[in-house]
Amino acid sequence: MAPYDRRTGGSPRPPKTGDTWWYAAVAGEAADSFSTRVRTRTRRACLGAVLLLTLVYAGLVLTATGRRWGDAAVTGRRADTRVAAFVRDHPSLDGAVTLSLVLACVLLVGLGLLRKRYALTGAAAGAVAVAVAVAGLLQLYAPRPRPVDGAGALAPSGFPSATATLAFGVALALVLVVPRRSRELVVGAATLWAVALGGYAIAAGDHRPGDVIAAALLALAVQCGLLALLARRGKVRPGTRRGTTLRGLPTTLPLALVAAGGLVAGFLLLGDTLGLPATAPYDPDELRLAHRCGQALAAGVGAAAGLVLLALVRHVDLDGGPASYRLGGPLVEDSGAPDQGELVGPFTENRDHEIS
Repeated sequence: MAPYDRRTGGSPRPPKTGDTWWYAAVAGEAADSFSTRVRTRTRRACLGAVLLLTLVYAGLVLTATGRRWGDAAVTGRRADTRVAAFVRDHPSLDGAVTLSLVLACVLLVGLGLLRKRYALTGAAAGAVAVAVAVAGLLQLYAPRPRPVDGAGALAPSGFPSATATLAFGVALALVLVVPRRSRELVVGAATLWAVALGGYAIAAGDHRPGDVIAAALLALAVQCGLLALLARRGKVRPGTRRGTTLRGLPTTLPLALVAAGGLVAGFLLLGDTLGLPATAPYDPDELRLAHRCGQALAAGVGAAAGLVLLALVRHVDLDGGPASYRLGGPLVEDSGAPDQGELVGPFTENRDHEIS
C-alpha cells in the first residue's frame, strides 16, 4: 500500500521510518512529522541567526568602515542633546538596569518552578548560561583589531554585549516556562524590555550598536538550537490554534511596529552614515545621524528576534510530549470497544479489509 499525501494533491509517497500503516493511510504523513517540522524550522532559524551574526561580525568589526560607523554611533550620543540630557539627568538607570536583570532571572526560574516544569526550567536557564558564555568567549578570543584607550592600553572588546545577551536570553527563554495561552503576551513584553536595555547601553556609551545586534542574534540562535533539540527528542506537540493571538496583541503589535520601523529607518539612514571621513573632525550632524541609525537598527533586530521565535512556536505546546492518536469510526466499532489506554486506529484487524 502506498500512502497518499494530501499536501501533494493525493500523490503517493513511499513510507518513511516512523510511519504506522493506519496513520500514514489517513494523514499521509509520519506519525512524528510534527516534531520533524518543528525541528526543521528551528534548526534553519538557528543557522540563519548564526549566519547573520557572522555577517554582523564581519561587517562591523573586521572592516574599517564598520568600526568607524560604530565609533561614530557611540560618539554621536553626545551630539544628540536629548539623549545626552536624558542619560545625565537619570544616573540611577545603571542600578535599575542591573536590578531588572536580576529580577528577570528570578522570574524565569520562579515561573518554571511554580509550574513544576523542572526540566524545561533547567533547559531555559542552561540556554541563557550558554548564550552568556559564548558571548564572553567571543569577546575574549574572536579575532579583531583591538582599540587602544587614552592611556595606551588595549580597550576591552564589547562584541557581543554580555548585558544585552543576558537580557535577550532571558526574554526568549521565557518561551519554555510560560503557559502557552499567555506566551505571546509575556515574551513580547520581555523582548520590549530587552530592546530598551540595549538602547540604553548604546545611549550610555557602554556598547556599540553592533554589540547589541549581535547579542540579540546570539540569544535567538541558542534558543532555536534548544528548541530543535527538544523537538528531536519528541518533547513538542501540536497546540490549539485559537485564543492566543488576540491575547498577546498588546505586546506583539508594539513589537512588530518597533521591528518594522527600526529596520526600515535604520537601513534608510545607514547609507547616509557609512560615508564618514576616515579621520576627524566629524560633522556633529553626521554623528547624531549615526547614533540614531544605530539605535534604530539595534531596536529593529532585537524586536525581530522576539517575533521570529514567537512565530516558530506559535502552534507548539512545550508542556508535554506528543499526544497519542486515538481515532474512531464505524470500522473501529465493528471490532469492539478497545481496552482502557489502548491505542487504536481507524481500521479493524480484519485482514480482508484493504485500502486501494
